[in-house]
Amino acid sequence: MKESTASLGAARRFDHGGDLVDARGDNTAKRATRFAQSFETLLDNVSTVVKGKTHAIRMALTCLFAEGHLLIEDVPGTGKTTMAKAVAQSIDGTWQRIQFTPDLLPTDVTGVQIFNRQTNQFEFHPGGVFANVVIADEINRASPKTQSALLEVMEEHQVTVDSTPYLVPRPFIVIATQNPVEHDGTYNLPEAQIDRFMMRLSIGYPDIEDEVDILANDAGGSRVEDLTAVLTAPEVRRMIALTDRIYIAPKLQQYIVHVTSSTRALGELRLGVSPRGSVALARAARSYAAANGRPFVTADDVKELAPLVLSHRMILTPEGELAGNRPADLLDHILETVPVPQERVEL
Repeated sequence: MKESTASLGAARRFDHGGDLVDARGDNTAKRATRFAQSFETLLDNVSTVVKGKTHAIRMALTCLFAEGHLLIEDVPGTGKTTMAKAVAQSIDGTWQRIQFTPDLLPTDVTGVQIFNRQTNQFEFHPGGVFANVVIADEINRASPKTQSALLEVMEEHQVTVDSTPYLVPRPFIVIATQNPVEHDGTYNLPEAQIDRFMMRLSIGYPDIEDEVDILANDAGGSRVEDLTAVLTAPEVRRMIALTDRIYIAPKLQQYIVHVTSSTRALGELRLGVSPRGSVALARAARSYAAANGRPFVTADDVKELAPLVLSHRMILTPEGELAGNRPADLLDHILETVPVPQERVEL
C-alpha cells in the first residue's frame, strides 16, 4: 500500500473489524471521528454569533483542545471578546474578563489572601484567572509587573500566593487581545509572555454579507449570552486527552525541529523559536488532526499551523526591522527551503 507524505507511517495496526487502533489497542481512529463531530458542533455554535470567521474560530478551538493560549491582535470592534465569550458559553464553562489597565494590580489577576477576623485565619480570594476561559482584554495596557502575573498560570495552570499553589479549573485557556494601532499608554509584551501564547491571529473585518448578518442578529436580539452549551467541561477534558494520543511520526517531529531551529540561525532575528515553540506546534498539529477526524498528523497540518504558532516568537533585530523584514516572510522562506519528509512505500 502506497502512503503519502501525510501519514508518514502512522502507527497502522487493525482490529478484527478493520479499524485503525494504536499500539495500546485503543481505537483512536473512531475516537478521532467523534472528536471531529463534536468539534464541528462547537464551531457551528460559536459561528451563530461570530459571523464569517470560521477559520479564526477553528484556530481558537484548536488552541483550546491543545491546551494552548491565544493572542488576538486586531482593531477594536472586530469580535475578539464576543468570540471568547461564545466559546465559554458553548462548552458550559466559566469565563472571566479582565480589563487590563495601567492601574491593574497583580493580585487582581491571581487573587489575594485576606484576613478573616471571625476565624482568625487568612482566606484566599481567587482572582480573575480562575475560570475556564480568561479574556485578558487589551493586555498590553497593563504594566509589565501585572502582565507577569499570568506567566505561572499560563504555563503551569496554577497560581502561587504566599507560597501556596492554587490550581485553576480545567479546561483552561487565556484569550488575550491587543490593539495594534495604538501605542500611547501601552507596554510591549515581554518575550517570556509572548512565548506562552500558542497562537497569534487576527480576526479582521467581516465581509459585507457577514456584517449585514451581524446587524440582523443585533436587531433580532441574538446575543452571545443566549447560546446554549453543546459540550460539557468533562467532555472537553476528554477531547483534550485524546489529542495526546494522536500519532505524530518521528520524521514529522524532526521536520518541526528543523523548521524551528532554522529560525535561530537567521541573522535578521534577535530571537528565534524556542523549544517551547516546537512543542506548541506539535501539540497544535495533533489537535488540528483530530479536528479533521484523523488519528495521525500530516505534514500539511504542520505547514498550515506554523505561521500562527511560530511567527510571533520570532523577534527581529533593529537592523532587520529597518530592512523591512517581517517574521512571517522569513518563516515562509524557511518552510519553502526545509525539506518536507518524503513519500515512502509501506506494506
